[in-house]
Amino acid sequence: MTTLTTSPVTEIPAASPERAFAFFAERLGCQADPADVWYALRDGLQDFTIIDVRAEGAHRKAHLPGAISLPISEITPERVAELPPGLLVVYCWGPACNGSTKGAMKLAALGREVKEMIGGLEYWVREGWPTEGRRPIDPKAATPADLGLVC
Repeated sequence: MTTLTTSPVTEIPAASPERAFAFFAERLGCQADPADVWYALRDGLQDFTIIDVRAEGAHRKAHLPGAISLPISEITPERVAELPPGLLVVYCWGPACNGSTKGAMKLAALGREVKEMIGGLEYWVREGWPTEGRRPIDPKAATPADLGLVC
């Protein structure tokens, strides 16, 4: 019988504090938390533009306050040139969809500063924050269909 002397957590040694700092700073340089986005909106500190990369119909139905609809297939140099300057915060429907990752990558390839909002619309709604559109989402009664599961 083999006796383990380390846990699965410590089996691979932790990175040095310097490497860990660089890793986490890199992640935060590419991601935004829905809570941080909401607090910036709520407190009048929005210094970024929110981009919804879901299908246009999903955006019309419900979206983050002030979000601009720019479906992934429509991310072109011409459309990107029409966007406001500065940081773009991109979201899709939720963490099981990589639409926001694809959209953020395309925007970065076109020279834009961009962060992906982790959790997407799904986690925005789960937190109970407001949406806009034809059918704003009631977070207490939201179903997957309400979240516009179309990237």
